[in-house]
Amino acid sequence: MDYKEVYESWLSNPYFDEKTKEELRGIAGDENEIKERFYKELEFGTAGLRGIIGAGTNRMNIYTVRKTTQGLANYILSVDGQSKGVAIAYDSRRMSPEFANEAALCLAANGIKAYIFESLRPTPELSYAVRKLGCIAGINITASHNPPEYNGYKVYWEDGAQITPPHDSGIMAEVGKVTDFAEVKTMPREEAEKAGLYQVIGQAVDDSYMAELKSQVLHMDSIQEMADQLKIVYTPLHGTGNIPARRVLKELGFNHVYVVKEQELPDGEFPTVSYPNPEAEEAFALGLKLAKEVDADLVLATDPDADRLGVRVKDAKTGEYHTLTGNMSGCLLADYEIGQKKALKGLPEDGALITTIVSTNMAGAIARYYGVKLIEVLTGFKYIGQQILNFETSGKGTYLFGFEESYGCLIGTHARDKDAIVATMALCEAAAYYKSKGMTLWDAMIQMYERYGYYKDDIKSITLKGIEGLAKIQEIMDTLRKNPPKQIGAYKVTATRDYKEDKIVNLATGETGTTGLPSSNVLYYDLEDDAWLCVRPSGTEPKIKFYYGIKGTSLEDADAKSEAMGKDVLDMIQKML
Repeated sequence: MDYKEVYESWLSNPYFDEKTKEELRGIAGDENEIKERFYKELEFGTAGLRGIIGAGTNRMNIYTVRKTTQGLANYILSVDGQSKGVAIAYDSRRMSPEFANEAALCLAANGIKAYIFESLRPTPELSYAVRKLGCIAGINITASHNPPEYNGYKVYWEDGAQITPPHDSGIMAEVGKVTDFAEVKTMPREEAEKAGLYQVIGQAVDDSYMAELKSQVLHMDSIQEMADQLKIVYTPLHGTGNIPARRVLKELGFNHVYVVKEQELPDGEFPTVSYPNPEAEEAFALGLKLAKEVDADLVLATDPDADRLGVRVKDAKTGEYHTLTGNMSGCLLADYEIGQKKALKGLPEDGALITTIVSTNMAGAIARYYGVKLIEVLTGFKYIGQQILNFETSGKGTYLFGFEESYGCLIGTHARDKDAIVATMALCEAAAYYKSKGMTLWDAMIQMYERYGYYKDDIKSITLKGIEGLAKIQEIMDTLRKNPPKQIGAYKVTATRDYKEDKIVNLATGETGTTGLPSSNVLYYDLEDDAWLCVRPSGTEPKIKFYYGIKGTSLEDADAKSEAMGKDVLDMIQKML
């Protein structure tokens, strides 16, 4: 069937509810809108589902959620995992509770027990709950930091990480096989509860998760010493972080935590921002206003599902609040966690710092300084989670810290996804520790630059929506793959890495090697002077991303080099558009 026929079938099929049909009748005559909603099915990829909420095969709705869950249920049955059950969490977005409930009822109808949180919870707690409850899988209803019209569906496996091979392709295949909505099973909640297949979870898991977080504290002495002096401003950006972040800080004894009132309560419309992304300047407008009023030491913002943490820190010399990028806060915490573990009890011989290929080269400098192994993985925290699992199963390797550039890190191994709640706790602890030494977090950052070099990293993204946009993104990747650049701005390319072809080429010697990582549509260019560029299509948004980094001799030098590099990258992109 073409998209028009599929559209008509939704209107005529008694399976679909009247509200859905009413929405579809409202777009009658809008050829482009009908096409966008029905030209394909919302694709279940390695990151799960993510799409605009609405009626249609290419939209997030109860029917696409049920269909996806049926595919997941079929896969769980195929690996004989149905006795273990599935944990389900959701965030504050539009339709999140409804989608979570539909997923639970579909699982129950397939004889698989669903553990569903009583109300919204952060992503890392879902990751924790999967292992705590001994589940075969987890489902998280969230679109992370996307605009309010989006929602998503992430799948986790029994190790608590988002799905990786072979489970990702196995689940995708099963989801693809569900072609008829009539095949999808569901049942009334009352019946599911009566059969013991629908269990609401809450405080017991919350308490256990909190205990795990607090067990990671290294300097309780510093927290106690500075509890009355350190001032923290926090915003959950209308998401899931409000209760757990405040709880952990309160229980540790931080006495001056100021919450941004306008952004405190869950709200799927995210009324104070255009989209709830802690990477964006606008996310901090209200927090910084409050910070200046109370003279805060640091300002923290978590995204709706509380896996990403944005940070602003005060410079005591100027009174200015500096932005810490994901790379900067990741390195600050890596240095603190590894450095203090070394000072307090020494480091294991097989200790490892794990980061992604698009994260800063400063990670390598930190690893070398402390004599620990640096492991680089593909973009996506699930690959960091996969490394933790490898350590556990092989008995070789000790996880010390892991982070990625997109504002995500993990302290401890209680979760296998990035955890903004534990990061909030750790940054406040680090702020207390440095304050007890007469330093701010910004002072600590400068100290790191002086030790490791003034690394600066940034990203340029081009959004290309719709069918034509996807084709253009692929065309850009093909062009770069066939004709790799020999120079990018002021920097010569020293080596190229093609992660799709699993090939590394040294341009000086012509020597070739392999990346050692799974196949992925990513191109990477090692440049002179510890600079680099990486190009990859986004897995969650209609974007192509250009990540880059340089190393300067001072803040000013790094800023200038980074700005020049950014212009050169944009010029390169423009030539390909």
